Amino acid sequence: MKTPIFLKPVFKERIWGGTKLRSEFGYDIESELTGECWAVSGHPNGQSVVNGGVYKNRTLGDLWESERELFGNLEGDVFPLLTKLLDANNDLSIQVHPNDEYAKKHEDGELGKTECWYVIDCEENAEIIFGHTAQSKEELRKIIDAGGWEHLLKRIKVKPGDFFYVPSGTIHALCTGVLILETQQSSDTTYRVYDYDRADQNGMKRDLHISKSLDVITVPHENQNVSPVFQNIKGGRIISFVKERYFSVYKWEISTSAAFTHDQSFYICSVIDGSGEIATDEGIYSLKKGDHFILPYGTGDFVLRGHLQLILSHP
Repeated sequence: MKTPIFLKPVFKERIWGGTKLRSEFGYDIESELTGECWAVSGHPNGQSVVNGGVYKNRTLGDLWESERELFGNLEGDVFPLLTKLLDANNDLSIQVHPNDEYAKKHEDGELGKTECWYVIDCEENAEIIFGHTAQSKEELRKIIDAGGWEHLLKRIKVKPGDFFYVPSGTIHALCTGVLILETQQSSDTTYRVYDYDRADQNGMKRDLHISKSLDVITVPHENQNVSPVFQNIKGGRIISFVKERYFSVYKWEISTSAAFTHDQSFYICSVIDGSGEIATDEGIYSLKKGDHFILPYGTGDFVLRGHLQLILSHP
């Protein structure tokens, strides 16, 4: 079947989470501390489940294992990408992720974690942490040991529509008031460098991973300049953000009706605003803000109609 595969999100409570995933996307969430929506995930720590159709109630990991033709018969032991929505109601920990080689050796074969962020919304003057000032590992260790965080960390003000590419080895953190869509390698490995000495609901401080962090942090910091490419099409606009080793990421803005040809192994699609429909050779399917789906290999020609904003990715 070459129909869109709609997926049920998995929600994660976080010490820094809030309620925007409920108020902005209409998800039925009870927790007041929901930080993450694992929207499209084949990772064992939060598997997406198919919501309807011939594959109803099957996990994405199961489809990857037994229905590989849906994904263009790509090689690999695990579904390669993970799409999230993150609501930073409070500052996230200062953190870094390992690359594939380090994670394979030290994290039981886990993938590394290169990721990227599209800023859906944010408070006025909201910031992110992106990079550091140390010029050597020795200097980095000394500043960390001395707690010189204000001197060490680089802060960037953000606005809706900004896009950031975050390779493994980059010190980073979302700060209060930022709502993003994240595209990343399918990994759940995070090394905390600093967590503001705060405690969780049980009064316990979260673990830090200073030794591993020092192993993997890129020193000196390497700036990542993203130059979006804008393409006007009939009925809308395509913005190409990044095309790199692990993923390509785009924003499709549909104003009326736009025709496309599926020319990748598969597309991961997230509706971040608006409503409309997608029409393929096999039917017409309604779309609304907060929907996440996969367009499988061989979908062919399709049309998007309505007023829609989507973030798309593929390996």
